[in-house]
Order: sequence, then C-alpha cells, then structure tokens
Amino acid sequence: MAALEICVKGAVGAPDVLGDCPFSQRVLLTLEEKKLPYKIHLANVSGKPQWFLDISPEGKVPVMKLDGKWVADSDVIVGILEEKYPEPSLKTPPEFASVGSKIFGSFVTFLTSKDPSDGSDKALLNELESLENHLKTRPGPFVAGEKLTAVDLSLAPKLYHLEIALGHYKKWSVPESLTNVRSYTNALFSRDSFEKTKAKKEFVVAGWASKVNK
Repeated sequence: MAALEICVKGAVGAPDVLGDCPFSQRVLLTLEEKKLPYKIHLANVSGKPQWFLDISPEGKVPVMKLDGKWVADSDVIVGILEEKYPEPSLKTPPEFASVGSKIFGSFVTFLTSKDPSDGSDKALLNELESLENHLKTRPGPFVAGEKLTAVDLSLAPKLYHLEIALGHYKKWSVPESLTNVRSYTNALFSRDSFEKTKAKKEFVVAGWASKVNK
C-alpha cells in the first residue's frame, strides 16, 4: 500500500527534526502499532510556512491525508485509522476510554503554575493515584489488560512529557509509591513504536519553555 502522509511538529529550534507534540506522537504510535507505512512532513509551527497553512488553516498538528483530504485532530485521525485499518485492533473498551484523561490537563496546570501553594501539585497527584488504583485492580500491564489499546497510545506521550518537563522545570517526579504507574510507563516507553516516535528530551524541554516562562 502507498505510504500515508502525515504532518507533525518539527522541533523548537530544529524544525527539520521530529518535534515534541504529544498528539502528533499519538498518531505516529498508532501507525507504528498498526504497521502502516507512512511519510512524515515536519512543520515549523513557530514560523508556519504557507504549504503548512494550506493543509492546516488553523496551524494545528497533527494533520493527516486520508482519502485525499487533510484531516486535523488526533482523536478524529485515530478514529478514522481504526475504521479503515481495523487489524490489529487498538479499540479501547468503552469503560476504560476515559482512564487517565485528566492527567495531561493537571500536568500543564502544575507545570505552568507560579504559586507553590495553589494545590496544582496535589491535583496532579490525585489523577496519578486514580490511574494507580485502576492499574492495581486489573491484570496489566495496560489500561484494558494484556492488550495495548488506543487509550495507552494517548497516555504514553503525555506521561513522557510529564516526566521530562516536571523533572526539568520543577524537580518533580512520579512518587516511588505509585509502583503500578511507574511500571506502566516503563512498559509503554520500552516499546519499539515509542522509541521510534518520541522527541528527544531536549526538544521536550525546549517545547515547554515558552509556557513555563510566561
């Protein structure tokens, strides 16, 4: 089959290198896990060249060419890929679809917070503890059990950003006591698909700098 075309973020300060967008990585992980051939276009999102605005008028990544049309939004793209290429299935059972869904928002709030007493660290910890409790009560290693599904591919890049950015900017890491969360992230980060599609640490740090230094 012909390679699918996808446009993702180029790295901050090095736009010809894969950048740090967790939503772009989620789609790349889906393509890797489904063993679909693809061709990457890297967009300099701080400079937004015309060719990129032509395919993504709002300047958002990722955008993917599906059935001759450029489609934005990782949720939409992943849904279409699952329909068009159902094997191997990455469908998440509906009851697990929202597991961990508030972690990323809580992470961003804590990362960008200038007030150490605003409770944003505790809010993030609560979300991670709820993921811990979910993983603890199920036969893992993944959210839905033994099989990797879409919810894991959505969480993996976000947990990667959380680990790197909070380690760098806040000297904060996931508590040792959350053993299931830690082994879950290890299981995700050690997959070949993750190794192939992750941004380098320094580009994750650079990607968050403008938000942290506001």
